Amino acid sequence: MTQQEQPYVQPNATGQERVWDTRRQDKRSRLSRIGHLTDGKILASSDITDAITLLLRPGDRIVLEGDNQKQASFLSAALAKLDANVIHDLHLLISSITRPEHLQLFERGIARRVDFAFAGPQSLRLAQLLEDGMLEIGAIHTYVELYARMFIDLPPRVAFICADKADRHGNLYTGPNTEDTPTIVEATAFRDGIVLAQVNEIVDELPRVDIPGGWVDLIVESPQPYAVEPLFTRDPRHINELHILMGMMVIRGIYERYGITSLNHGIGFDTAAIELLLPTYGEELGLKGKICRNWALNPHPTLIPAIESGWVESVHCFGSEVGMEQYVAARPDIFFTGRDGSLRSNRVLCQLAGQYGIDLFIGSTLQMDPDANSSTVTHGRIAGFGGAPNMGHDPRGRRHASAAWLRLLRGEAEIQRGHKLVVQVAETFQRGGVPAFVEQLDAVEVGLTNHMPIAPVMIYGDDVTHVVTEEGIAYLYRAEGQEERRKALAAVAGVSPVGLRSQAADVARLRRLGIVAYPEDLGVSRLRAKRSMLAATSMSDLVRWSGDLYNPPTKFRSW
Repeated sequence: MTQQEQPYVQPNATGQERVWDTRRQDKRSRLSRIGHLTDGKILASSDITDAITLLLRPGDRIVLEGDNQKQASFLSAALAKLDANVIHDLHLLISSITRPEHLQLFERGIARRVDFAFAGPQSLRLAQLLEDGMLEIGAIHTYVELYARMFIDLPPRVAFICADKADRHGNLYTGPNTEDTPTIVEATAFRDGIVLAQVNEIVDELPRVDIPGGWVDLIVESPQPYAVEPLFTRDPRHINELHILMGMMVIRGIYERYGITSLNHGIGFDTAAIELLLPTYGEELGLKGKICRNWALNPHPTLIPAIESGWVESVHCFGSEVGMEQYVAARPDIFFTGRDGSLRSNRVLCQLAGQYGIDLFIGSTLQMDPDANSSTVTHGRIAGFGGAPNMGHDPRGRRHASAAWLRLLRGEAEIQRGHKLVVQVAETFQRGGVPAFVEQLDAVEVGLTNHMPIAPVMIYGDDVTHVVTEEGIAYLYRAEGQEERRKALAAVAGVSPVGLRSQAADVARLRRLGIVAYPEDLGVSRLRAKRSMLAATSMSDLVRWSGDLYNPPTKFRSW
């Protein structure tokens, strides 16, 4: 090649030729520092603290599983034991802050900043650390939002993940609880980050390959299996008559009315009640085959009677549920399973299905204001949002129509779009007499106090189409203007601060217009809202419905 044919090289600001693979060089350098500790890709569990110390540098951005259910518990414990004089000020990306050591990282100064989605079990402690100035919150995300940013402006330097099994080449089998793992690995591996996987065992042959070994740098066999939380298990014994009443209203006043066939249920006893009412109350109404056929949902044990009764056609799952493994494997027509029989879950894809593929989201909240804005961030508690904002909004990019989506059309314009049904369900007062309906969300003050750019709202009121309480249903989308929406919400808010605004004349008018419906308006008898309406009233009932395939965790075994 002549001098004139040499390719042009863009110099940098100092006049030097730019180096284009600095991240790759950095990765090689870090891995070379632990070469003496590895056998191929395998690390000994006894060397894990030394290895992590050599891999990390102060200020690194790391991602830790930390999923909704499964936890890289061996690696998180090792991270919490690091010497803060050597490794400090880490930026932690974690979808769910659920284990004590997740926050020990901040108490010990190993980590400083966190971007997360959910913090249910650690919500009180997280709020205290924030108040004490021991951590900084980048943002409270929805799950898919956090993963998206890993591909844009938050690429991790090191990923700490977990899987069921690995072979010596680093191929991973994630089993029923795949959850977030493939997304985290891809975001890290293809930006020249380091992927370290804790596995329950290293084997010669895997049941299936869920993540190829070329994406994984290091594996360590953990002394104990990774932790998994039965997050979606609800004992039917704790479903009360108010849950049942609200469930009957939802079935009659929403699912039947709009012909809801595709949906997601949030976590809670109210939604568990709906699932257990389908084979009884739903059957009585002749709704089988007409509603609740296709689900974006973890394998809820309380859905077993509906599945066994022929209500459910398909369930795509974010993750698995402890004890449901055998049942899921025995129902491949319902669940997405591999040829090995185990569930293939995927949180990102199921969140995407829950955003665009379903017609209804129903979930609960801790607080709601007069405009139906809701949040799980309250004084002294930062629970985060999980997937609710993703599924609990009307996706403006949707272009396919369905009967339920079209039912929310308003007006006669030539160009219109339908609307996803976003339903919030809440008792007017929570445990301890705390009102769920308030004049102002605590999240507003929490955001101001902690210098957040916006208030941490979970679901914005303009996305909410229906609010269900023990008083009745507010069909907010039918209201004309914001003031009428507020009156409709107040009509079902009981004697809470918001409900006390309600005037009898307004309520009567809204009921006539069908903007508010009380149980009697829907043909729902309050007297029938008894536990005898449930298809299962105990965990042992669920086991029997499953044909003994469901194996509840020990803490739920009370028989």
